[in-house]
Amino acid sequence: MLTGMQIAVIGGDARQLEIIRKLTELDARLSLIGFEQLDHAFTGAVKEKLDEVNFSNMDALILPVPGTDLEGQVETIFSNEKVILTGAMLDKTLENCTIYSGISNSYLNGITKQSKRTLVQLFERDDVAIYNSIPTVEGTIMMAIQHTDFTIHGSNITVLGLGRVGMSVARTFAALGAKVKVGARKSEHLARITEMGLTPFHLNNLVNEVKDTDILINTAPHLIVTAMVISKLPSHSLIIDLASKPGGTDFRYAEKRGIKALLAPGLPGIVAPKTAGQILANVLAQLLQDDLRRRKGKVK
Repeated sequence: MLTGMQIAVIGGDARQLEIIRKLTELDARLSLIGFEQLDHAFTGAVKEKLDEVNFSNMDALILPVPGTDLEGQVETIFSNEKVILTGAMLDKTLENCTIYSGISNSYLNGITKQSKRTLVQLFERDDVAIYNSIPTVEGTIMMAIQHTDFTIHGSNITVLGLGRVGMSVARTFAALGAKVKVGARKSEHLARITEMGLTPFHLNNLVNEVKDTDILINTAPHLIVTAMVISKLPSHSLIIDLASKPGGTDFRYAEKRGIKALLAPGLPGIVAPKTAGQILANVLAQLLQDDLRRRKGKVK
């Protein structure tokens, strides 16, 4: 239980509703900032405006998956008001207040460091990333079907990266009957691709490996699908980039060449917000309960 904990949930999309539901069930007291247009009410949760919040008694702040932008603005789907998180607000919180976000950036890193508050990036956790790969794969399949005029079965699929998402994507498309090749750099990843019964190749050879690709799926968070790579793709190819913004694709050149390239970060929140929210809610509930036990001296 989270009895006695005061938590501010600041902005977000439908995923935050599952977090709010879970934490109120655990008896936490919540301040909801950026939710004034939300019709639903939660027992134990109070809607507040940012300038009305008493940060001095906050045990934790929960931000949306993107955290803030580089000016500190927080995404608020359920509000038209601009919500900006500042270092001054963090300074007012309890010294052991923890800031939870999906990802971070230089601004959020800066204000949490300056305020000497702990920042937890949920998407850096293996459990969150692996659970999230499930709706990500489903969303990728949906996009592949919507934007092609051929079946996945029998198609040539090239997956870039064998991280937590790349592995799930490669395995699932192979199970649907596609011919899947996977590009990686680490020798252990190339070995795992072989063990999975897929075709491995080193990313240094990417330019030479895409000439027969029907669908190119990128998971690498840096520019890897360059103009040179795109120039070697068949004209009917589809690129689905799952990396965080700005992705790993030269979208300008793809458009110039007439190849459809889609940037699709955050698919779990789009195709399955309830499930994606429950994943975050369950992990957050455990982290907050662990934190509460530490404070009470039950965990040394």
